[in-house]
Amino acid sequence: MAEIEIHHEHGHDADPTAKGVGLMVGVIGILLAGTTILAHREHTAAVIHRTEANDGWAFYQAKKIRAHTDDTALQLIAVLGTDPARTGPVVSKLEGARAKYDSDAEGIRKDAEQKQEKTEHAEKLALRFDLGEGFLELGLVLSSLYFLGRQKMFPLAGGLSAVIGIVLALSSLAV
Repeated sequence: MAEIEIHHEHGHDADPTAKGVGLMVGVIGILLAGTTILAHREHTAAVIHRTEANDGWAFYQAKKIRAHTDDTALQLIAVLGTDPARTGPVVSKLEGARAKYDSDAEGIRKDAEQKQEKTEHAEKLALRFDLGEGFLELGLVLSSLYFLGRQKMFPLAGGLSAVIGIVLALSSLAV
């Protein structure tokens, strides 16, 4: 049976830059993971807020349709009604319902607008996290290229890209 020899590359300790770059790659990877999680959470929040806003607008529309239907019924009663004693109770019931629908619709509209604002805010945060994530990924790749080319420009460019990514992700705190 043939013996298999495994040759180990020696000299890892001879390149102290490699240890530093390896540590930097690890830190960038951790920051990238955190930024990715935050980006995903903001995208999910944006979808939830958008869904709630859409539901609110549908409910608002339903209330407005009901108010319009009551208004149309009131107009028909005014045109066709001949006996105020018979139409009076119906008219007052329809006017009350129409006023309630209009009042409800106004509250629903305000709530839907707030949900829309929350959606836009979450989308802005998600965009910043996405940009930060992209620069952190670039930093990770550029820094890792040091191990192939052993040129110090790679970890320098990777570090700069990672710093830009961190600043972009942290800029979400200002939004």
